[in-house]
Amino acid sequence: METLQYPIGRFSLPKEVSPAEIKAAIQKISLLPTQIAATVRAMSKEQIDTPYRPGGWTVRQVVHHVPDSHMNAYIRYKLALTEDSPVIKPYEEAAWANLIDSSMDVEVSLILLDAIHTRWVPIMENMTAVDWQRAFIHPQYNRRQTLAQTVMLYAWHGDHHHEHIRASVRRLTIDD
Repeated sequence: METLQYPIGRFSLPKEVSPAEIKAAIQKISLLPTQIAATVRAMSKEQIDTPYRPGGWTVRQVVHHVPDSHMNAYIRYKLALTEDSPVIKPYEEAAWANLIDSSMDVEVSLILLDAIHTRWVPIMENMTAVDWQRAFIHPQYNRRQTLAQTVMLYAWHGDHHHEHIRASVRRLTIDD
């Protein structure tokens, strides 16, 4: 079950992040909307409405979750870049995944993910070394988190959920 839930492994928040790691993470984040869209658009409605693992969200819920999460990340970046160590607002992602908008056509969230990344990536590409050390306070984890650490988290987050979707496709193809 661990492999199905964390197909690329669990995320570990790094203490230090190099400029090369930041650049690679931004690249991953920039490619994510196109990658997820290509994978999902090749799926049938039945595949999209199948959980990616037993007891897990459907692919549809995962697709809607990614822009929800990345929208929060984008806002956290803007807060941290414009305020001194702001306390961010956590959200109940499981509850969000059960709201009515998570049953909508996935195309809506594919467009939203692309739009968020279209705005977020240029901000990250133009940040200075000092900007990357800016931080926010995450009250749920009681920690100060730098934007350098956060870019690593969201690069992982995108890969993590894209792999959930791809694994679902592979599993459903085998079962057919």
